[in-house]
Amino acid sequence: MSFIFTIPKPNGSPLPVALDIGQCLFILGANGTGKSSLMQMFYSAHHGKAQRISAHRQTWFSSSSINLSPAQKRSTETNISNSDANSESRWKDDYAAHRPNITIYDLIDAENIRARNIAGAVDIGDIDLAKTLSKEDAPIKIINELLRLSNIPIEISVKANEQVLASKSGSAPYSVAELSDGERNALLIAANVLTVAPGTLLLVDEPERHLHRSIISPLLTLLFAKRLDCAFVVSTHDVMLPLDNPSARTILIRGCTYSGTAVTSWDADVVPSESNVDEELKKDILGARRTLLFIEGDERSLDNPLYSLAFPNVTVISKKSCRDVDHAVSGIRSANELHWLRAFGIVDNDRRTPDEISRLRDKGVYAVSVYSVESIYYHPTIQRKLAIRHASVTGEDETALVDAARSAALSAVAPHAQRLSERAVEKTLRDELDRHWPKQADISAGNPICIEIDVAAKVTEEVGVFNQAIDEKNLEKIINRYPVRETPMLTEIARNLGFRTRDQYEGAVRRLLMDDITSLDFVRSFFGTLTADVAQT
Repeated sequence: MSFIFTIPKPNGSPLPVALDIGQCLFILGANGTGKSSLMQMFYSAHHGKAQRISAHRQTWFSSSSINLSPAQKRSTETNISNSDANSESRWKDDYAAHRPNITIYDLIDAENIRARNIAGAVDIGDIDLAKTLSKEDAPIKIINELLRLSNIPIEISVKANEQVLASKSGSAPYSVAELSDGERNALLIAANVLTVAPGTLLLVDEPERHLHRSIISPLLTLLFAKRLDCAFVVSTHDVMLPLDNPSARTILIRGCTYSGTAVTSWDADVVPSESNVDEELKKDILGARRTLLFIEGDERSLDNPLYSLAFPNVTVISKKSCRDVDHAVSGIRSANELHWLRAFGIVDNDRRTPDEISRLRDKGVYAVSVYSVESIYYHPTIQRKLAIRHASVTGEDETALVDAARSAALSAVAPHAQRLSERAVEKTLRDELDRHWPKQADISAGNPICIEIDVAAKVTEEVGVFNQAIDEKNLEKIINRYPVRETPMLTEIARNLGFRTRDQYEGAVRRLLMDDITSLDFVRSFFGTLTADVAQT
């Protein structure tokens, strides 16, 4: 048995989705992207076989016992089913107070049906049948097991007068109406799932609202396993919930289109469960735009905010190293099932050879044309633009500010000529070693391999280049060619341009890029054709 959905897409072919019994589908998206409207559409498409479980509805119990007659319960269920098919049910619930009561009814009724079936088998003398039926766990027993495995230390029981009670860590029983919000939600979700008829489409809306992921994640996974005779659709903000269930598919919802008050289409794509990308990369993909830009650094580094400004219509994702950037871009580009994604990367120049830069570019990874991101933040052109802004407020001479910053920067960096030159040639030497690394034929021949590099000469040559730039007062060359963040140079530039700290200066650079398109275009020029290539996708 399959549940078939057709998701309208803006300016494109509809997205067909088929969900079989025993399967799970996550709907992942931010607030306002139309998840609730999509869930309501799914419900309406399979009105007679679907049940909605929503975390944003009323979750408190008016009583711990049954307060509905069977006729009232059937009538209320019919009314709820019809109401949930209405488009207004996305934001309005006329039966919020009734839902928990029906859950209590179903839970007690399931216990009673089990007991009556066992008693009936005993009455007719079919002891083997009675034993078989008794081996099937009662819903409350299953709920207690699931709650313990989901890190909720409560136990549910049915006592006299058909009251559902709770006990925590061996305490005296108390009404389930007194449970905490999270405990009540866990109980309601579990009871709803365990008491529905086989073949039901269960629509679980934002279960993480009242439950920490250390609870909701194992609870959902366990419920999926218990009800392999049902199908699940779970809407969520939490990227980790789909990752915790790798066999599930995920629909990414980025936005929706309205006609009046009704949603008419969704910007959506499917991440299949059989995707051949690893879990870390899948985490990056979930919730991202269609174009991803992987960069070196971490979330707190200078790279992320600068690249987010330079490329505002992509999702910027930080990776620890150049190798990680390369792996991420290659992983997505090689995954045919992720054809709707486009991946690019930016890595530091690090004195890469033209051949290496070209090789990376062919893979979608672009080497910035200067040593590192600091070379962009502290480029003399950016310094001058900030000096002009500062002078317009203070009345100082912007040329004098720039000259003072250059002089202080050169004085601060000059004593570090040897160390910076050694750092600058470090990758060059590694690359030269790689070029001489033995190939299979060399190893098979068994001949001695001798690699000799005059390291001192390479460093001496680089020191000469460095000192020449100092003599020529060529600050741009120093900033572009060397890892100057390892010296006091950047602090001196910030201080002499009127900023108390580097953080303050770097924040001013980002504000400049927000306000001045010519400065933003200047920054984009450091990435070669990346801006144009991203725009074409």
